[in-house]
Amino acid sequence: MSRTFALSTIVGAALLISGCGDENFDVSQQYGPDPVLPAPRNDLLPDLKVAEVVGWHEGEKPAVPEDLVATPYATDLANPRTVHTLPNGDVLVVQSKAPPDKPLNRPKDIIRDFIMDMAAGGGGDEKETNLITLLRDTNRDGVVDERVDLLTGLNSPFGVAWYEDTLYVAAADAILAYPYRLGETAIDARPTVLTPLPGGPINHHWTKDLALSPDGRFLYASVGSNSNAGERGLEAEKGRAAIWQVDRVTGAARIFASGLRNPNGLNIHPETGELWTVVNERDELGPNLVPDYLTSVRDGGFYGWPWSYFGQHVDERVVPPRPDLVEKAIKPDYALSSHVAALGLAFTNNSAMPEAYRNGAFVGHRGSWNRRAFNGYKVVYIPFENGRPAGMARDVVTGFLEGDEARGRPVGLAIDGTGALLIADDAGNTVWRVAAADGSVTPEPMPSDPVTSATVPEAAPQDPGAPPANGRAAPAEGAVPEPPQTDIAPAVGPEDGRVPAPAE
Repeated sequence: MSRTFALSTIVGAALLISGCGDENFDVSQQYGPDPVLPAPRNDLLPDLKVAEVVGWHEGEKPAVPEDLVATPYATDLANPRTVHTLPNGDVLVVQSKAPPDKPLNRPKDIIRDFIMDMAAGGGGDEKETNLITLLRDTNRDGVVDERVDLLTGLNSPFGVAWYEDTLYVAAADAILAYPYRLGETAIDARPTVLTPLPGGPINHHWTKDLALSPDGRFLYASVGSNSNAGERGLEAEKGRAAIWQVDRVTGAARIFASGLRNPNGLNIHPETGELWTVVNERDELGPNLVPDYLTSVRDGGFYGWPWSYFGQHVDERVVPPRPDLVEKAIKPDYALSSHVAALGLAFTNNSAMPEAYRNGAFVGHRGSWNRRAFNGYKVVYIPFENGRPAGMARDVVTGFLEGDEARGRPVGLAIDGTGALLIADDAGNTVWRVAAADGSVTPEPMPSDPVTSATVPEAAPQDPGAPPANGRAAPAEGAVPEPPQTDIAPAVGPEDGRVPAPAE
C-alpha cells in the first residue's frame, strides 16, 4: 500500500470521525475586539477539509472591487512567502519551503504533515526554492522590468530587512547579515550570523519574520512555537512563541514579547511607531476555536500561549496550569476568526490606494485546512482610527478559492514602490499587484522598513571576510549550529513568567 493511499485513507477516516457543526457558524462573529468564543471541543480527530491546489489558469486572476485592479507582478516563482520593498523601490520576493525531516511523534502529526503538504500543492516536479529574487520596476509603471535571483541555497528563509548597506535575512535557524548596497543585482559575500534563532530538529513553526525598529537600532524577529499547545513539553519551547528584539550591530537579543503561538507579518505602524503582528492561534479545540488575531505588541507583554487564549480563557489541556500567567495574559486587539492562517500584514498609510483603503491594514488569510467549512483564502482590509482597528474587516482580494479547489493562497503582503499592494501567493507561485484603478502612484517609493528617527551612529564598515561583531561567522554548508538550537533562548523564555528588563 502506498504512503499516499494509506494517508488518504486515514484522512478520509478522520473526516468521518471528526465532529461537524461549523458549516452554520457565522465567522463574522469572530472579527473584532470581542469575538464569540464557543465552548472548546475535544474530538478524537480534528475537523479536516483540504482544498486541492490547482493553480491559476491562463487569464485568471484574483477578484477585487471596481476601484481596484489586480495584475500579476511576477509569475513562475517557487513558493513565494513574503515580499519586501527596499527604499529605492526594488522588491525582494522570499521563496521557501519548510526544513525537511521534522520528527513526527503522534498519529496526528503524520496526518497534519500530509495535510499541510496537500494544502501547499506539494508533489510532482518542483522548482528550486529557498531563494530571494529581486524585482525592479525602473519606470514605476507597475510592471517588472528586471528580475534576478539575489540569493540562493538558503535555509528556509522568510523575513528580510535592510538598513545601512546590510540585508538581513531570517532563515529557519538564524538571522544572517549580508553586505548589500541598494541597486546591486548580486550578492557574492558570505554572510555573518547576527544571532542564532531556535531551529531544528523539530522547528514546528519554522517561519521567522523580521521588522526594523523606527530608529534603525533593533530588529524584531518572530519565532513560532514548537507545538500546538505545549504537548512536546516546555523544554522544547525555549525562546519560542515569542518576538525577539535583536541589536542590529551587536546581535545581543532578548524576548520582547511572549505567549504568541505563531506570530508573523511583523510591521511598524507608521503613525504610532508601535510593533504589530498577526498570530496563528492553536488547533484541536473545535472548528471555531481559537481565532487568529491582529495585535499591537507591548514590550514585556505576555499573550497567553499555551495556558490561555484571548485573555483569560484557560486551555485545560496544558499542564501544569499557570493561573499566575493566565491572570496577566493580554487580550489581543482584533480577532480575525478561526483557522484563517493569517500570515501577512501591510499598513496602508500614505499609500496610493483609494481613500477607502488609505488608513488601515491589509491582512492576508492563507486559508484553513482544519474546519469542515473553508475559512480564509483572501485578503481583508481593516480600517484604523488613531492607530487602532476601528471597524469591521472587509473582503478586498478574493477568488483564491473556487469550490473545493485552491487557485492560490495569499501569504506575505507589502506596499510596492508605487504605493500599490503586493501579495505573495505561495500556492499559485505568483506575486499579485493590486492598485488603484485610476492609476494613482506615490511621489516616491515607500520602503517596508522606513526609518523615521535614526539615533544610532553608523557602524564601521566591515570586511566581509572578517569575524562579525558578535564573533560568529556563518556556519559552513551542512554544519550543525552550535549550541543546539533547542537550547537557544535570550534572557528568559515565556514559561517562567518573568519579564525581562527593557534594553537601554
